[in-house]
Amino acid sequence: MTDTVDKKDYSATLALPQTEFPMRAGLPQKEPEIVARWQQMGLYKKLRASAAGREKFVLHDGPPYANGNIHIGHALNKILKDVITRSFQMRGFDSNYVPGWDCHGLPIEWKIEEKYREKGKDKNEVPINEFRKECREFASGWIKVQSEEFKRLGIEGDFDNPYTTMNFHAEARIAGELLKIAKSGQLYRGSKPIMWSVVERTALAEAEVEYHEVESDAIWVKFPVVAEGWGQSPEGSYPSMAAAFAAAKKLEADLVGASVVIWTTTPWTIPGNRAISFSSKIEYGLYEVTAAANDFGPQPGEKLVFADQLASGAFAKAKLEYKKITGIPPELLSIMTCDHPLKGLAGGYEFAVPLIDGDHVTDDAGTGFVHTAPGHGREDFDAWMDFVGKLLKQFSNKEIERSRDFHFDADLECFVFTGKPFHTKIPFTVDDAGFYTEDAPGFGPSAEGGAARVMDDNGKKGDANERVIKALIAANNLFARGRIKHDYPHSWRSKKPVIFRNTPQWFVYMDKELGDGTTLRSRALGAIDDTRFVPAAGQNRLRAMIEGRPDWVLSRQRAWGVPICVFADEAGEVLQDDTVNARILEAFEVEGADAWFADGAKERFLEGVADQDRWTQVRDILDVWFDSGCTHTFTLEDRPDLKWPADVYLEGSDQHRGWFHSSLLESCATRGRAPYNAVITHGFTMAEDGRKMSKSIGNTIAPQDVMAQSGADILRLWVMNTDYWEDQRLGKTIIQTNVDAYRKIRNTIRWMLGTLAHDHGEEIAYDTLPELEKLMLHRLSELDQLVRDAYDAFEFKKITRALTDFANVELSAFYFDIRKDALYCDAPSSPRRRAALFVIRKLFDSLVLWFAPMMPFTTEEAWLSRNPAAESVHLEQFPIVPAAWRNDAIEAKWAKVRKVRSVVTGALEVERKDKRIGSSLEAAPVVHIGDAELLAALNGLDLAEICITSAITMVGDEGPADAFRLSEVAQVSVEPTLATGTKCARSWRITDDVGSDPQYPDVSARDAAALRELGVTV
Repeated sequence: MTDTVDKKDYSATLALPQTEFPMRAGLPQKEPEIVARWQQMGLYKKLRASAAGREKFVLHDGPPYANGNIHIGHALNKILKDVITRSFQMRGFDSNYVPGWDCHGLPIEWKIEEKYREKGKDKNEVPINEFRKECREFASGWIKVQSEEFKRLGIEGDFDNPYTTMNFHAEARIAGELLKIAKSGQLYRGSKPIMWSVVERTALAEAEVEYHEVESDAIWVKFPVVAEGWGQSPEGSYPSMAAAFAAAKKLEADLVGASVVIWTTTPWTIPGNRAISFSSKIEYGLYEVTAAANDFGPQPGEKLVFADQLASGAFAKAKLEYKKITGIPPELLSIMTCDHPLKGLAGGYEFAVPLIDGDHVTDDAGTGFVHTAPGHGREDFDAWMDFVGKLLKQFSNKEIERSRDFHFDADLECFVFTGKPFHTKIPFTVDDAGFYTEDAPGFGPSAEGGAARVMDDNGKKGDANERVIKALIAANNLFARGRIKHDYPHSWRSKKPVIFRNTPQWFVYMDKELGDGTTLRSRALGAIDDTRFVPAAGQNRLRAMIEGRPDWVLSRQRAWGVPICVFADEAGEVLQDDTVNARILEAFEVEGADAWFADGAKERFLEGVADQDRWTQVRDILDVWFDSGCTHTFTLEDRPDLKWPADVYLEGSDQHRGWFHSSLLESCATRGRAPYNAVITHGFTMAEDGRKMSKSIGNTIAPQDVMAQSGADILRLWVMNTDYWEDQRLGKTIIQTNVDAYRKIRNTIRWMLGTLAHDHGEEIAYDTLPELEKLMLHRLSELDQLVRDAYDAFEFKKITRALTDFANVELSAFYFDIRKDALYCDAPSSPRRRAALFVIRKLFDSLVLWFAPMMPFTTEEAWLSRNPAAESVHLEQFPIVPAAWRNDAIEAKWAKVRKVRSVVTGALEVERKDKRIGSSLEAAPVVHIGDAELLAALNGLDLAEICITSAITMVGDEGPADAFRLSEVAQVSVEPTLATGTKCARSWRITDDVGSDPQYPDVSARDAAALRELGVTV
C-alpha cells in the first residue's frame, strides 16, 4: 500500500508510541473496577487451580480484631502479607492466603456493654448466651466491613472462607487444645498477683496493656526494727554464721527504736506488706536525725536504716538533718525482722516482717529497701515465695506460724528470728471492684466508713491511698510523702489504669517437667533457636521474653469467648475423664462454646460421673491470646489447602509479646515445636514529623483517604519503599514523593506499551543482537537474581529501588533515549529496530511481572493492555531469564562507554544551557580520549548514536586545555562543535546525505530507505 505525505510533515511515517494506557493513572476510579473484575472472574479460585500440585508456601495470617474500620497499621500489615504471598505464587509455589479474624474477648464485649449502658440496661440481667449472640453478630458485621476494605487494598485471598476464632469448629479446637494441656498436667489453678482491670473486671495479660505517664502518691514508710532477743545463743553450732550473730549482738543496743525505711508509689499496697527486700550487694547504714523542720515524721534522736547511696536524698525530702552512726552488714539484715507499720490497727498486722535478700533491689532510687507485698507484684511474689519455700523445707506451715524462737535455718544459711509469727499465706486484700477486703484490717468492709477503694468504675483514684497515709501518720510511721510522675500500665481498651492484685486464676506451668526432660520454657527457647527471624533482632527479643516470663495465666472473668471448659474440685484438681471431654468437644462442634453456658450444661457433660457434687464447672473464659495462639490448629492443620507448620508468621513488633508469643507457647505445649519456620516483624507508622499518630493531635492518615485521593497502589508503593521492620513515617509530603516515583514508573511502562504496539512478537537470536541490546539483557539477568533473592529475604525496598533506578536511569535516560531514533525512524526490516523491539518486549514482561506483587492494579492494567486475551497478570509466573544473557564482559566494556558518554552529555548540557544549541542533534562534538582502554572500548560502536548527536569525531589524545572535562572521568575531554550538513525533515539529524535519494530530497538516505519500504511517496 502506497501513502502520499506532505514532504514537510513526516510524523505519520514515524513508528511513534501508540497506546490507550493513559498517562494519568486515575487509580481511585480504576482500581475498584479491577477489584470487581477479579471478583467476577473468580481470580482467587483460578489462582488455586493454576497452582494445584505445586509445593505449598503458607503465610499464616495473624488475626486482626473484628471491631472497627481498618487503620494504617492494618494496611501496612496486609500489604506486606499480600506482596509475600503473590511473590511466591509467581515463583512456582501454591501460595494460598487465608485471612482470619480474632472475634472473642473484651474489645467486642466492651462495645456491647457500652450499648447496654446507653440504654440503661444491666448486662448481668441478660441471659449469657443472648449476650454472646450479640457479640457474635457485632463481630460478624465488622468482618464483612474489613473484608471489603482489605480487598480495596488489592489483597487477594480466600475472603469467602476465612478463619474466625468464633467459628464453631474453631471454638471446639480451641477447647480441645486446652483439654490437651489439662490432660498433660500443665494446667493448674493458682493464686498470683496479676494485672487486673477494675473498670473491666477482668485479668489482663502483658500484651493487653500499654504504658502512660501518671502522677502518683509517693511515700517513705518506717518499719520499726524488732531488736529484743538477740542476746540468746543460736540453736546448734553454725560457725559460718558467727559473724551475723556477732554483728547482731554488737548492734543490739544501737538498733533499739530504729526503723527500716521503704519507698513506694502505691500506698494502697501497704496493708498487703509481708516483707522488706534488701540487697547484700548494697552498703547500708544506721542514721540518726539531728534536726527536723517538718509537720510530721521523724524527730531528733530517731534512728533510721538506709542504703548509704540514697540516705542524703531521703533526708532532704523529709527536711531533716542527720548523722551516720554505723554501717549495717548484710549478715545482720538477713536475721532482722520488723513490725508492720500498721501494727495494732483494728487489731491487725500482728506478725513479723522479715528482711529478705533480693536480686531485684537496687540503690538507683528510693531507700535501698523494697516494700514487699506478694499479693501486688510479681517480683514481690517471687521473692516471698522463694523465702517461704526455703522455710517450708525446715518446718511445717503451722510450725512457722507459731514459732517465736531464734534459730538458724540451714537452707537459708542465716539466722531467723521470728519474734512474731510469719503469715505464709498471701492475703487477698483487694476485691475485683477495687475495694479492700477483710484481709486489710482497718480498711475493709467492717472499718469505720466502709471499705476503702483503690480505684472506681471509671478508673479514677479512690480513697485507699489517703486512708492508708492517714493511718501511717497516726502510727507515727510515715517518714515523708510526695508526688512522682512515672509510666504506669493501662488497659489498651478502656485506657484506664490497672492494679496488681492476688487472685485465683488458671495457669499453665512454664517450668514443670513434661515427662521428656523438657519444660514448656525449654521447648519454647529451643523452638526460637530453630526459627528464622526477619529482622534477626526479633530472635533476641522473643527469647528474652520467654526466659523471663512467669507462668501463663489463661483465665479471664468475662462472658464472650471460649470457656476454660474443665471441672475442678475445691483443691483445684481438674477432672480427667476422656468421655466427658469428648462430650464437651462434640457439643462445641455443633453448638459452639455457647453449649458450656446453656442451662443444664454441668449435668449434661457430667452424665455418668459418680461424684458429680465434687466437681465445679469453671466459668472463666480463656485469654484471647490463647484463642489466637490456637489458630494454627484449626487453620493450618485442618485445611487441606494449607500446611503445618507455616512458612511465615508476619506481624508488628509488638506481637513478640502477643501472637508470636502465644502461638509459640501453645504449640510447644501441645506439639513440642513452634507453628512457624520464620517470623517477620514490622514497625509502626508514625506521622511525618516522627510523632505518634493521634486523633487528638489530628495527624492520623487513614488508608481509605489515601486510596480515595491517590489510589491503593500508591499506598502499596509507600510500604515497599520503607524499611518496614523499623517505624515508618507517613504524611502528605511522603505520599507525594511516592506519587512522583509512581508516575515515573508508569511513564516507563506506558512508553514501552506504546512502542510495543509496533512489535510482532519476533524472537531474535541472542548472538545476532547488537551489544547495547545484549547489555540490557545482561542487566535483566542481574536484576532477576536480585529480585528473586530480595523476595526470598523479604527485602522489598531493595527491589523497588533497583527496579525504579533501572527504569529511570538505565532505560528512560539511557537505553530508550538512544534507541528512540532507530525505533521511530528505521525501516521495519531494520535489524537494529527489530532487536530493540525484542529486548523492549523482554523488559516490559520482566518489569511488569516483577512489580506485580507490589502494584497489582497498575501491572494488571498494563498487562491486559499489552495482552487483551490474557486473564490476569497474577496468573503468570516471573520471567525465565536465560543464563546465556549474563555477560560480565559486555557490562565491563559498556561501563567504559558510559563514562565517555557522560562527558559528552555534560558538555552538550553546557551548550544547551548557554543556548548555543537547542537539541543534541545540532552538535557534532570532537571527543579526545587519552586512555587507550577507553578508546578501545569504543571500537566498532557508533558513538554519535550513543550520545544522540548527528556526528562525533574521536581523537586519541588528551585534548586542548579549554575542552570540557569531568573530574571523575580521567583523560576524556570534549570540544562541542556544531554539526555540518542538512537537517533531515524526518529524523532531524544533520547529515551530509540529505537529498542523496532524489525520490526523497529532504531526508537522509536512511530515512529515504525507510519511506520506500513503508511505501510512502512525497
